[in-house]
Amino acid sequence: MQKGINSTRLQSLDALRGFDMFWIISGEGLIHEWAKASDNSTINWISSQLHHSEWNGFTFYDLIFPLFIFIAGISMPYSIGKQLANPQNTKLFILKSLFKRTIILIILGTIVNGLFKFQGYENTRIASVLGRIALSCLFAGIIFIYTELRTQIILFFGILIAYFLLLKYVPVPDFGAGIFTKEGNLSAYIDRLFLPGKLHRKVYDPEGLLSTLPAICNALLGVFVGQFLRSVNISKIKKVIAMSATGIVLILFAWAWNPIFPINKIMWTSSFVLCSGGFSLLFMAFFYLIIDVLEIKFWIAPFVWIGMNSITIYLAAHGLINFESTTLYLFGGLIQQVAITWQPVALAGGIVIVQLGFLYFLYRQKWFLKV
Repeated sequence: MQKGINSTRLQSLDALRGFDMFWIISGEGLIHEWAKASDNSTINWISSQLHHSEWNGFTFYDLIFPLFIFIAGISMPYSIGKQLANPQNTKLFILKSLFKRTIILIILGTIVNGLFKFQGYENTRIASVLGRIALSCLFAGIIFIYTELRTQIILFFGILIAYFLLLKYVPVPDFGAGIFTKEGNLSAYIDRLFLPGKLHRKVYDPEGLLSTLPAICNALLGVFVGQFLRSVNISKIKKVIAMSATGIVLILFAWAWNPIFPINKIMWTSSFVLCSGGFSLLFMAFFYLIIDVLEIKFWIAPFVWIGMNSITIYLAAHGLINFESTTLYLFGGLIQQVAITWQPVALAGGIVIVQLGFLYFLYRQKWFLKV
C-alpha cells in the first residue's frame, strides 16, 4: 500500500475508472434487486444491460472489462512517460517493473479464482480478469516503450487483422475453419490444448490464451488517447470532439465488420475491440468534458475513491472481505424495518455504503495499493 497522491493526476480518468469498477463491486447488485422489487421500465432496462451477452452481441456489462484495460492504457503515457523522462531510468529498468507488475497481477488473479482453496492443479483456474489486464498492458507497455506512434498504430491494426485471419481461416479439428461457436472457434481450441489448469467454461475460457492477443489493442487504444491528451497542443474542447468522433467511427466499423466477424466478448473478436474501444472513447470524452473542461466535479468523489483503489476494492469484493455480513451487522436492524419486498434493495444499498466508507477511509489516509 503506497501512501500519497499525485495532485497532477487526470481526475476524469480516476472518476471513469471508479465508475467502471462501481458496477462490478456492488452497483449491479443494487440495480438487479431494484428491478426485482419494482416495475420501473427504466430500471428494468438498466438491469438487462448489466448482464453479459450470451454469445454474440454487446451490452453495457460487456464494456466494463475492456473499458478498464483502455483506462490502464491511457495511464501509460503519463506514468511510463514520466519514468522515461528521468535519465536515471533505463528502458530495461521500466520493462522489469512491468514484468513484476504482470506477475503480481497474475498471482492475485489466481487467488481471486480460489487458489487458497487448492483442490489439485486440474481444478485450479490460472486464467483470470487480472491476468488478462496484466498481459494486455504488459505488451502494450512494451510497444509504447520501444516504438514510435506510427509503428504503434500499424501494430494495432495488424493485430486485429491477424486475429481475424487466424480465427477465420485456421481449421479446428472436427469443426473446420471460420466456425464461431463456443466449441468450434480457434481460440477455444487453443485453450483446450494449452491453457494450464481448469477452463472456466469447460470448452473455453473467457480470459484464455489466444483471445488475450486482441485485448492488447484495447490497451493500445488507451495509449493513443493518453498520448493525445498529454501531448497534442489543441484546446480541450477540440480533444473532446476528436475523441467522440473517433469513437463513433470505431463503432460504425465494428458493426460493419459484425456480419463477417461477430462482435463477441468471449472470443474477444476484432469487431468487439473496435466496438468496446469506440464506446470507451465516448465515455472518456464525456468524463473529460464534464470534469476537465466544464469542471463540474461535485459528483465525482465516490468514483474517485473507487478509482484510486480499484485493485484493492476488486480483491476485497471478490473474497477478501464479506461486505454482506458487515452490512447486516451494521444495518441489519434498519433493513428489517423496510418492507419485505424492498429488503434486498436495502441490503444492496447498504453494501454500497459500506464499500464507499471503506474506500473513503483509505482515501483520507492516502493509502493506495499500487501494483
